[in-house]
Amino acid sequence: MIRDAEIENTIRNYTKPLLLAAGLDPLSIRIHIVKDNTLNAFVAGGQQIFINSGLILRSKNANQLIGVLAHEIGHISGGHLIKGAKARKNISATSLLSVLLGGAAIIAGRPDAAAAAIQFGANVGIKNYLSFNRTQESAADQSAFRFLELTQQSATGLLEFMKVLEDQELLSTRNQDPYVRTHPLNRNRIESIRQHLKKSRFTGKLSSTIDSTSHARIKAKLVGFTQTYSQTLREYPENKESLPSIYARSIAYYRIPNVQKAIKLIDKLISKMPNDPYFHELKGQIYFENGKISLALTSYQMATDLIPDSALLRAQLGRAQIAKNEPDFLTKAVSNLLYSVDKDPNRPNVWRQLGIAYGRLGKKGESSQALAEEAILLGRNKEAIHIAERAKKQSKIGTTNWLRAEDIITAARENLKTK
Repeated sequence: MIRDAEIENTIRNYTKPLLLAAGLDPLSIRIHIVKDNTLNAFVAGGQQIFINSGLILRSKNANQLIGVLAHEIGHISGGHLIKGAKARKNISATSLLSVLLGGAAIIAGRPDAAAAAIQFGANVGIKNYLSFNRTQESAADQSAFRFLELTQQSATGLLEFMKVLEDQELLSTRNQDPYVRTHPLNRNRIESIRQHLKKSRFTGKLSSTIDSTSHARIKAKLVGFTQTYSQTLREYPENKESLPSIYARSIAYYRIPNVQKAIKLIDKLISKMPNDPYFHELKGQIYFENGKISLALTSYQMATDLIPDSALLRAQLGRAQIAKNEPDFLTKAVSNLLYSVDKDPNRPNVWRQLGIAYGRLGKKGESSQALAEEAILLGRNKEAIHIAERAKKQSKIGTTNWLRAEDIITAARENLKTK
């Protein structure tokens, strides 16, 4: 997974109006960026949207990415995950029936009929499921049209994206991107988008300046962090002075590492946009990972002051404060890390940092409880039980830490039973 405050907030800004149009609570939807260069996006685990970094990198503009997100939100609003699970069970039921019929044919001395019955059952089950899956894709498209229309956005990007998928269908299955295999495409889907665009009032509407700029920024950031130095400079050469180009190159130089040149470039961006939190965040990261803790603290603090409700930024600031290793900074680190895990409790590394901060402050019970949280999130259930037992001994009976340690022990034991 890629955890980045700017990329996540950008995608969240794209999805929020679409989710509201779908009658969904934006706060209940979790967005995950998967570090994978293939083209894919999917919904899983209820109300969770997964987007491959490759899809963002290959999208030409914000409207294309928004079109795909509208489609995925269509799957959520249509309850397609639950319906899909039932459809997959029906494949098994059909296949089972065919096996039973085949068994009866064998008993009757007809092995040829048995093989035919089994093959027929499997084919019928798979064909029924694929037909159902195509129906779901069309339904998600129709929902996407509605959400885009309600938010006064064009579906042109979705059509452009479908044309990319159409080219993919000519490839062998092995060479296709996962999106093509999991989102069946047909001519009717493309034609339905064209028909919608003929009727829509917003067909020719371009992405807003804010959306276009944010899309260019997150693409530049992903190129800088996921591509090689030479690849980044090919895409964003030295003679380009646009914001995305400078942003991508500053990341590329930091990764070589050429700290001096990276800082010079990020300072150029900060001089133009002094209140941009993500430029300060990157500067803090460059300094932190090169051992310049005091300078990193200044930059991280600036970024957090600009977006105080960011769990990711507060966690980064907390980590730098721990590295400073002074009582006042450790106390501040605990405050920032507690805020972070309260908003986003499923990050093991943040619980570990919290355990370290508590440990250095001499708060053994709190430290053990935080480390037990880390262990259970990582699936180390036996270790979680052991650490949580220690946390109980280090805490007063009935306190919040004692009760939470008890909960971790119970959950870890249940996990072991399930295994």
